[in-house]
Amino acid sequence: MQSREHLFHTSVEFLKGIGAKRAQLLAAAFGVRKYKDLLQFFPSKYIDKTQFFHINELVNSGAEVQIKGKITAIFEEGSGRKKRLKAEFEDDTGSMSLTWFQGINFVKSKIKIGKHYLIFGKPKLFNHEWQMMHPQIEELTEGNDKFRAGLQAIYPSSEKLKKSGFSSLVISKSIYGLLEQIHPYLYENLPSYIVREQKFLSRKAALFHIHHPKSQRHLAEAKRRLIFEEFYFQQLVLLLKKISNKKKNTSFVFEKVGAHFNHFFKNILPFQLTGAQQRVLKEIHQDMKSGQQMNRMVQGDVGSGKTIVALMSMLLALDNDFQATLMAPTEILAQQHYQSIKEMLETTDIHVRILTGSTKTKERREIDEGLRDGSIHILVGTHAILEDKVVFKNLGISVIDEQHRFGVAQRAKMWKKNTKPPHILIMTATPIPRTLAMSHYGDLDLSVIDELPPGRKEIVTRHFKENRRLEVIQFIRKEIAKGRQVYIVYPLIEENEKMDFANLQKGFEAIIRDFPAPDYSVSIVHGKMKASDKEREMNEFAEGKTDIMVATTVIEVGVNVPNASVMIIESAERFGLSQLHQLRGRVGRGSEQSYCLLMTGYKLSKDTQFRMKTMVETNDGFKISEADLTLRGPGDLMGTRQSGMMDFKIASLIKNREELQMARQYAIKSLEKDHNLSLAIHEMTRKYLIESYKKIIGWSQIS
Repeated sequence: MQSREHLFHTSVEFLKGIGAKRAQLLAAAFGVRKYKDLLQFFPSKYIDKTQFFHINELVNSGAEVQIKGKITAIFEEGSGRKKRLKAEFEDDTGSMSLTWFQGINFVKSKIKIGKHYLIFGKPKLFNHEWQMMHPQIEELTEGNDKFRAGLQAIYPSSEKLKKSGFSSLVISKSIYGLLEQIHPYLYENLPSYIVREQKFLSRKAALFHIHHPKSQRHLAEAKRRLIFEEFYFQQLVLLLKKISNKKKNTSFVFEKVGAHFNHFFKNILPFQLTGAQQRVLKEIHQDMKSGQQMNRMVQGDVGSGKTIVALMSMLLALDNDFQATLMAPTEILAQQHYQSIKEMLETTDIHVRILTGSTKTKERREIDEGLRDGSIHILVGTHAILEDKVVFKNLGISVIDEQHRFGVAQRAKMWKKNTKPPHILIMTATPIPRTLAMSHYGDLDLSVIDELPPGRKEIVTRHFKENRRLEVIQFIRKEIAKGRQVYIVYPLIEENEKMDFANLQKGFEAIIRDFPAPDYSVSIVHGKMKASDKEREMNEFAEGKTDIMVATTVIEVGVNVPNASVMIIESAERFGLSQLHQLRGRVGRGSEQSYCLLMTGYKLSKDTQFRMKTMVETNDGFKISEADLTLRGPGDLMGTRQSGMMDFKIASLIKNREELQMARQYAIKSLEKDHNLSLAIHEMTRKYLIESYKKIIGWSQIS
């Protein structure tokens, strides 16, 4: 008798109804190669096949129906590409014609004159005669009633699979045969207390009813069980990785809260920390004095004060005789961080430098030397920090801003910058939906700065179509008359770079006409400019020398200008919600009322209307991120896929948020009871985890 492991890893080509050719097509289209893959090749929808029709009962409604009858004639018509197979079909009440344009030879080999069949498809009335194109057809026998007893599963397909005659019915029969073959080996993989408390179907029953549901109730119960199971094991993987990292990755102990931190807190900090900032700082300090490497992500909306929290965390490292670094994804953002940190620390003896790709050779040598001898305390920079030649005397903490812009492998390089990995603090101003944070960053500790500093006024957001441009121009003039400054942002998307650049130039020319010199001063910033020119234009705007900055999205993470109170976003329909929210965050940084005006064309898709409505109705980045997740799905929001994450087969981060929350709570409960799943109650859970996810978590993490 073959082993369970061998059986589950058997190629699907050996399953009745599949064979070598179809196995290749399944692998190419859907990655289904082995028996275990086919079990999780779930239907995309279901059709109720419990009702039968007679031909004289048909109506021309476009609905799919099934009819019992017999084939009375088979013949071919046409030739070449126009060749088709036709058959005459009748029951006790009338007759109709059936037509196939694809898989002709396969269908012809399966149907015989005089035999009784069950057909399924959309009937159409043409010249007073009923026709059905490409019907599903199945010979009526006593043995195949079980495939019609309830809901018919419809599976994802491809053109090549369809041409090979591999219909949903054939897949359904193949999976039925597989379930019968492996039924004795389908053990329960969830702990008994979860199955009991949640009244879940057994794993065997769930797999049977997802492929061959007897009723809508059976299908709903199967889905509930399998969605939970998928989330539960994903959460176990993430939590075990987190436990393993804490055990394995010891780091430096920062117990001391010394002169640097205390002087900054008492004498330099320009405002009182919010309750959220204080809470997050405590969480960070707890991590850094634990002896385990900190891997914490701090989420906070634009303007919530993440940089201050990061700086004070770096000062804790300095108090314990370690160096610190802050890495940003762009040179502009790195420069902004450098300037603000340098200004805040200018009355101290803390030495801060910046390292980017454009740092001159002579300056680079000075920085390398200062890092090695420890005279540089804080280094701000871009990807340049990750280079092997950048060597620190004693790096204790690395702050990574907007981490989704960096690949996993790039971030891992930071771990090798000391004898033990430094503490890692990740900051993001892109609020991450709770479900996405749980499923993709579940191996990190999460902190949320969910308060804005006192005195900040909510940005007023309005949506204008092109016919109201004069109102917008008048509004800009009024704001400038009050001494305010204005951003006007144009889209710049790589695929349409030439077109976008032309639009930017036209827009700039139109703005100069509407706001002529010497009454107004307008600057322009875009990606084609030299870095020095870009910096000059930005600095002039920051210093209040220009009234309007016309720019592309380079200013999304650009200079901080508290006096800028108006953000105009041109062609706002071409931006995603997250980017619109980021751009809006460029204003509202001073004490005056700020505005964001979204300019669009007239014809807007439903998605665009939803985005504009969401922006107008809320300034809450977390609500916006949830809306963005609903619109775009998790893949687009994630950017670079996180290393070792799973593709969900049946669960959805959008539709099944409550199920994910429940699965995480149970995964935490399981590991609190039994941190390496070694108790008898978790024996089969552990076995399944090792069998299914050993490549992701490694054997040692649960041994």
